[in-house]
Formats: sequence, C-alpha cells, structure tokens
Amino acid sequence: MGEALRRSTRIATSKRMLEVEESKLAPISTPEVPKKKIKTGPKHNAKQAVVKEANRSSDVNELEIGDPIPDLSLLNEDNDSISLKKITENNRVVVFFVYPRASTPGCTRQACGFRDNYQELKKYAAVFGLSADSVTSQKKFQSKQNLPYHLLSDSKREFIGLLGAKKTPLSGSIRSHFIFVDGKLKFKRVKISPEVSVNDAKKEVLEVAEKFKEE
Repeated sequence: MGEALRRSTRIATSKRMLEVEESKLAPISTPEVPKKKIKTGPKHNAKQAVVKEANRSSDVNELEIGDPIPDLSLLNEDNDSISLKKITENNRVVVFFVYPRASTPGCTRQACGFRDNYQELKKYAAVFGLSADSVTSQKKFQSKQNLPYHLLSDSKREFIGLLGAKKTPLSGSIRSHFIFVDGKLKFKRVKISPEVSVNDAKKEVLEVAEKFKEE
C-alpha cells in the first residue's frame, strides 16, 4: 500500500515537471497590433484631367435663336482678320456653314453646293464657310473647288463652340449651318447632310427675303 502511494506520487510529480518544461518551450504569443490605414489621394489620371479641363473650357453659353452674333474676329483664307460683327453690320442676312474638314468628300459636296447656288444666294445674303482648318488648308480648298465666298479659319473652335457645332470638347466639328438676320441668330441647323444643308439654307434665305419685301 505504501509502495503504491509512493509510485502514484512520483507519477504525478513527473507529469507536473513535464508540463512545466513544455510551457517553457511554447512560443510566447503577443497581441496583434492593428495596421494603420495610410490615406492616399485619388490616383492621377492624365487623360481624365485633360478631358475635365476641356469640358471646363467648353462650358460657354451656346447661342440660341435670337441671340446676337459674338464679337469675335477670325482669319479668312487670305490671312485677313474678319470681324463677325462687321459682317452682320454690312449684310442683313449672313449664312455660315460649318464643315468638319476641308477637301474631304462630304465637305466638298457641301461647299460646292453653296458654290453652285451662290448666284441666287448672294442676291440676299453673304455666305461664309467655317471650319477649324488652317488658313493654308482653307486657301487650297477654295482654289481647288473655285469657291466664290470666303472661308473662315476657326482653329480654336471659338465661334464653332458658341454655335454648338463642336463634335467633342477636344476636337472635331459637326456639319451644320446658321443664318443671322440683322445681327441675330435666325436659323440653326446642326448635324445635317451636305445636301440638306445647302437646300435648307437656300429656302431659309429666300423665306427671309420674302419677309423683307413685306416691310
């Protein structure tokens, strides 16, 4: 009996010693410290910045029917400065037709359509072609197609933008035409075909001419 008690005591003592040794070998755990989130600014996108800037610069009041022509000057095909206000002061009716790019097929049809109807149009209105092309391109276009009217170069698309004929904030123009009567916008036709531009502009000019006869 005494021997059995001593054996039991020795086993219990051995277990406690083993547990102590194991606890010494166990890795010491430390509380996890939460990582601080580093605040960063929005990613810079150069293309988006350019588009935003273009949108801001194009945030201008678009001309509507009844609005006066802006006080701007543009260069014609001979590099002469032409005042838009002066044009309307000297002509009761003025037609500006906008074409996307000189010497391209659709623009050539539009310009030649106004050329072929110019003799009738000039009795009642002054006619001007308008695009963002350079002065040199306008001169070549005029000479090649024997255009009898002036072509205005609006490289910054200032007038084109005010007319509402910009294709995008960054580039391009929409085929269209605009008729000013006594210095104010009377007809506004945006995004039309070359033939419709010519035919409708002629009808609109003749309509105005008939009203003048009634005055």
